[in-house]
Amino acid sequence: MILNIFALTITITKREISLEKALHDEYVKKIFEENRRKVENYIRIRQF
Repeated sequence: MILNIFALTITITKREISLEKALHDEYVKKIFEENRRKVENYIRIRQF
C-alpha cells in the first residue's frame, strides 16, 4: 500500500516521461508479473 502511494506521488510530481521510458516501464512490469506468476505456480506445484 505504501509503495503504491509512493509510486502515485512520483507519477503526479513527474509527468514528463518520454515515450521510450513509458514503453520500457510497461514492458518491465509485464515481465515482472509473468515471472511472479511462474514462481507462484512453481511453489504451488512443489507444495504437493
